[in-house]
Amino acid sequence: MRADKIHSIFSGAFWSAYWLTMRPHLIFVSGAAGLVGLSFIQSTDPIHILFAFIPLFLSYGLGQALTDCFQTDTDAISSPYRPLVRGIVSKKQVLAVSMAGLSASVLMLVYLNPYIILPGVIAVLGLLTYTPFKKRWWGGPFWNSWIVALLPVIGRMTDRDFHITDVLKQGDTAASAFPWAVAAVFFGYGNFVVMGYLKDVSADRHTGYRTFPVVFGWRATAVYSDILALACAAFTGLTLLTLKEPRLLGWGVFAAAVALNLYAQVKIHRTRSESDAHGPIAHVVRAFILYSLAVVLALKGEWLVPTAVFYGLFEAALKYRPEKTQV
Repeated sequence: MRADKIHSIFSGAFWSAYWLTMRPHLIFVSGAAGLVGLSFIQSTDPIHILFAFIPLFLSYGLGQALTDCFQTDTDAISSPYRPLVRGIVSKKQVLAVSMAGLSASVLMLVYLNPYIILPGVIAVLGLLTYTPFKKRWWGGPFWNSWIVALLPVIGRMTDRDFHITDVLKQGDTAASAFPWAVAAVFFGYGNFVVMGYLKDVSADRHTGYRTFPVVFGWRATAVYSDILALACAAFTGLTLLTLKEPRLLGWGVFAAAVALNLYAQVKIHRTRSESDAHGPIAHVVRAFILYSLAVVLALKGEWLVPTAVFYGLFEAALKYRPEKTQV
């Protein structure tokens, strides 16, 4: 049921609703992906790292709000709690704020390295064109994943001395490991997308979204998810193996991620109800963040305290999300 009044963009009620639209428990996904790229740079200046991290961290939430403007049909069935569906904010408002926020984020990163303008603009265009791909079983996961996989690339590019040809340097193990880390982010996020579709099968079917589970069913989707999970684990492990001397802490977090991911994969095979899918899906998000932090801590063990705080805040945000059956 729609609300009688749309909140003014200048009101606290609007910004509270917009924050909810951003899905604060999921902005840690882009934060973790961005940290992967930042951990590869040589700079230890905390101001540089923080200045780069903030726009990378917020990018997922701004992107979620943007894409929500084009998916109110399916959200009205699967996520009626969302402000756009309730009618307390308008699509015009959310589009304007999201584009302004994404533009400001890109400009902050461009300040660190002007060449970031290219992947930054491409990522925003990817978000604007996401919904048509989501409606096709072959498009949604891939389209989501390449956008998120740009985040570690952008994070790495905040070092002005970085050149893409550095990954070809012989003997530079960190440079050689970077493409594997990006691949791990790509497949790890793809797994979250594929498994995430299982919580919205009925709504997607009703509104004509031909997602993978709508077309091929639950069992095939679970197997597809297994393949993506295996690829993420393999590329994360390859990243750590390629590094010259990865810290033991990174291997420990990697082991925890593998165990949690395996548990999620087993659980999703045993689940058949959309309303129960949120449990395994939440574990996949946890695993994605832990895989990313494994790479971060393998390179930057001195970041242990801030990454521990980061993960703790993620768990708190996940626990207090407004709708427990949605992740």
